[in-house]
Order: sequence, then structure tokens, then C-alpha cells
Amino acid sequence: MKLKNQLLQPCFLLALRFLALVLWSFPGARALDNGLALTPTMGWLHWERFMCNVDCQEEPDSCISEKLFMQMAELMHSDGWKDAGYKYLCIDDCWMAPKRDSKGRLQADPKRFPNGIQSLANYVHSKGLKLGIYADVGNKTCAGFPGSFGHYDIDAKTFADWGVDLLKFDGCYCDSVEHLENGYKRMSLALNRTGRSIVYSCEWPLYMWPFREPNYTEIRQYCNHWRNFQDVYDSWQSIKSILAWTSSNQKRIVHVAGPGGWNDPDMLVIGNFGLSWDQQVTQMALWAIMAAPLLMSNDLRQISPQAKALLQNKDVIAINQDPLGKQGYRLRKEDNIEVWERPLTDLAWAVAMVNLQEIGGPRFHTISLASLGQGMACVPDCTITQLLPVKSKLGFYEWTSDLKIKINPTGTVLLRLAAN
Repeated sequence: MKLKNQLLQPCFLLALRFLALVLWSFPGARALDNGLALTPTMGWLHWERFMCNVDCQEEPDSCISEKLFMQMAELMHSDGWKDAGYKYLCIDDCWMAPKRDSKGRLQADPKRFPNGIQSLANYVHSKGLKLGIYADVGNKTCAGFPGSFGHYDIDAKTFADWGVDLLKFDGCYCDSVEHLENGYKRMSLALNRTGRSIVYSCEWPLYMWPFREPNYTEIRQYCNHWRNFQDVYDSWQSIKSILAWTSSNQKRIVHVAGPGGWNDPDMLVIGNFGLSWDQQVTQMALWAIMAAPLLMSNDLRQISPQAKALLQNKDVIAINQDPLGKQGYRLRKEDNIEVWERPLTDLAWAVAMVNLQEIGGPRFHTISLASLGQGMACVPDCTITQLLPVKSKLGFYEWTSDLKIKINPTGTVLLRLAAN
């Protein structure tokens, strides 16, 4: 009898693994049906690094202008960013002229964008990239430029006529929750009516939370990705606060994400000034685990080789872009060590261990492989590869094994567990 049980055990474990695959493959809520963002959007967005700098006389190399975006487009094309998957070059706030034109259309600031947005879109497209633009659901943008309230249809048509491929739609200067919700829905429908493929990036839940819990099932039906929390800053405190909010609310948001619709924890600030190397590793690893849009906000003209290599890391990007499309989540937190995990295709799992302690040196953490992936991550055995902070093949492990890992303060070790 004992021998029979030993023979049956591997079959039983494999059956459980297959069942786990079936369960993870169930589709989530119905997504916006525009065929876009089947994996998280990747690209570059100007806001965190360049903000609303409109002084091209004093700061010609860092003001919001067609020159800046053309330089970034050239670098995205020539320096491997496009080939790594970063294809959307996105304009944020402060591109507009102070007033609409005589026909009620938005227009670019004529001094900073002398050739207009359509010309810029043509240039971006010539580099094999796509152009994103910014507008606001309310009466004004957050920086005080013309908002889209009362102009949703004409603005959608304008963007389509210009050749825009993504719209980031902010939520400032709304006078009611109803105005906010209806505006986001109306712009979604207006974009679809243009017939052009335009990724729709919303900030709807971010502006809803102060009033009531957002209806994420509904938001997913109208948006390709959506911001939930405050703007990212170039600081470790900001990254920590985003991760804390996400893990505290994961029961509300994780199940909604999937092909066509994603939770957006905001921009990657890797390659800037505020994060240590280990903290940059943490942001890259956790944004991959969270199936987050990877929208860099940095200066590609000045980025270090180390930051560039991290942002272009093919193994980490593959986790972020995994076609199963399941967002990861925090499994547990103990003694300032967090363990996050994400199911991947082919019965693989990504696991991130984060050391949140900000005093002392590297710490060791031991995990039981039987505790990962709802018990199925290493059944009956698996091969483990460390992807970050450096790539290393850790070898073959059985389901009953423990794994001991050393993690730097504020750093992360990212692993991939592959079924054998």
C-alpha cells in the first residue's frame, strides 16, 4: 500500500498542477473591446522627469516641445528601446496652446510645437513608434490648459486625425462624480467611433476613491489601463507607498487586470536621481510582477548603461509581458520581508522577495517552495533562475525544498520557477 501511494503521488501532484492552470486561465471581467493593450503598454512618458517646463528660452533642452519628443523618438529607435518593446512615445500635460482654435479644436502651442502634432506623429511613426497624447475629462487640464468637457467628440476626432495612438485622460477640474464617470465613458466611446486604434489610459479610479470605491468591472469595460493611486515621484518613499497601496487593495484590483485592461501604478523612474541601484531593481521587478504598464519617465539622452540594461532586461520584460495576463500579488509579509508572486504561461511562476528594512546590511530569507503558487509552483519539481539583481541559474529543486536567498536593504531578488 505504501509503495502504491508513492507511485500515485506524482500523478496526483501533476493533476493538481493541471487544475491550477485551468483555474488561472479563466478570463476576468470583460475588457474594452478595441483589441489593444493585450499585454501591458510599454513606452516613454514625459511627466515625472520634465513636468510642465514650458520655458524653451531658458531651458531649450528640457522644455515640453517637439524638439524634446523628436530627440526621444530618435533614441528609442536607435538605442534598442523599441526593440525591447518600448513603442509608445507619450506627451503629457502642457503641450497645448492656451485656447482652442476658431473651430473649437485643441491646438498645440505654436512656439514649442511649430509644426503641429500631426507632423510630430508622422515623425514618430517613421521611427516605428507610436505617439501618445494627454487631455483631461474636466474643464481644464491639471496645469490649466483647455479641458475636454463638452468637447469629447471633437477632441477624439482631432487626435485620430493627427495620427495619435494613445490618450492619457486625466481627471482634474471635474465638478461632480457623475461628470467624471460620464466623461470617461463618453471619451472611450468617442475614441472608438473614430475608427483609429487608440489606447485609452484613464485616471478614473484615482479621482473616484475620495468619494467611493470605484467599480473596476465597469472601468475595465471602458479603459485599457487606469491609475489608482497618486503620482509617482523620484523617491523610495513614493515607490514604497505605491506598493503598500497596491498590496492593501489587491483583493479589489488584482482579479480585474488582464489582456486589454491593466492596473497602472504609474511611471518607471529608473535612471533618474532619487533611487539607489537596489531600489531601481525593486521598481523594475515589482512592476513586472504587477503586470504594470512600463512607461519610463527619464532622460534617454543621459541614462546610465546600468539603468539602461535594467530597463531593457529581456527576462524581466518577458515576465511583465507574459501572455497569460495575470497580475501578481503580495503573498505575505513578515519581519520587513515581502514575498510577491505571479502566475505565468507554461505553469511557470515569477517570485519577488523584497527587503523593506532600511537599516543594516543584506538579510537572508528562507522560503518553502511548497508555499508558492498556491502550493503548485514547484510540483513535483522545478528549475529556478534568479533574474535580478543579476541573472544566475540556481538549479533544480523539489516541491519539498526550501530556498535561502540574500536580499540587499530596499532591494529585491526576482526569481522564475519553471516546471520540469
